[in-house]
Amino acid sequence: MTRMATRHDTAAPPVKGGAAPGRSPGGSPTDKEQQRRARLSRRWQRDVRWSPYAFVAPFFLLFAAFGLFPLIYTGWASLHQVELTSPTDMNWVGLKNYTRIFDDDFFWNAAKNTLTIGIISTVPQLMMAMGIAHILNYKLRASTFYRVAMLAPYATSIAAAALVFVLLFGRDYGMINWALGSIGIDPIDWQGEKWPSQIAVSTIIIWRWTGYNALIYLAAMQAIPQDLYESAALDGASRWKQFIHVTLPSLRPTILFTVVVSTIGASQVFGEPLLFDANRGASGGAEHQFQTLGLYLYEQGWVNQHLGRASAIAWTMFAILIVIGIINQLISRRLRASS
Repeated sequence: MTRMATRHDTAAPPVKGGAAPGRSPGGSPTDKEQQRRARLSRRWQRDVRWSPYAFVAPFFLLFAAFGLFPLIYTGWASLHQVELTSPTDMNWVGLKNYTRIFDDDFFWNAAKNTLTIGIISTVPQLMMAMGIAHILNYKLRASTFYRVAMLAPYATSIAAAALVFVLLFGRDYGMINWALGSIGIDPIDWQGEKWPSQIAVSTIIIWRWTGYNALIYLAAMQAIPQDLYESAALDGASRWKQFIHVTLPSLRPTILFTVVVSTIGASQVFGEPLLFDANRGASGGAEHQFQTLGLYLYEQGWVNQHLGRASAIAWTMFAILIVIGIINQLISRRLRASS
């Protein structure tokens, strides 16, 4: 019987100091570098993903604290009877505050005054701003000085501006009546009569906001390609025709923006009429002849101490702003479709 030898292959143990040493428990330096890069990569991905939210979080926190919460709380208070002397004592009345202000003649008087003051102040303001911007759009010496001067009324305090205009429109010693008397016109009671008082209040608004809107128009004019003006000049168009057929069509979105912003601002006019006749306060004159919705809200809430009714007025004004925004959206869509 033939005996066959069986071969057993056994792996030799690694030789210390050989070419292929065993891996140490801590890992090689290359593995550590890869792990470090992987951690940095994950950290970078988290940073890219969450950093934008961290940057905008302060705005939303402040908006929630000072914008959203007061809005919601005001809407809740408008459904209750609340007095300034006891703001935590609320009695549910439903829509009674809304029906009561809609039945109040002073509310409709304030609404009409807000509308008329808004028209008297907005239309001349935007027209003057357009003219000033058109002049500043040409190359003038010291153009930077004129642009800064346009913003000076906007940066001026409402109280300081109102004080100056009260002196100008004084009945007995005002400069306006003095100038009118020099051409044979009798003195006008700017604070006691309806239309003169509204014109005087609108003058303060025009003075403060014309330069601001002029700079907006100027920025939009400088964005118009010069090729359009050169083509119009080659066709024989005068500067007036260039303004009508080139400038105005190019400024339609900007004009719409300023109209909407000015309309919103006019619906919230408060400081100018309040300071124009400080003796009458929030009443807007002896006969409420220039009382706006803002003054009416202030009178109901802080003079008559009816916080629930004032909250209803605030939400009514908010609804008016929503309607203005919807109209703006519809007009913007039509303008984009026509262009």
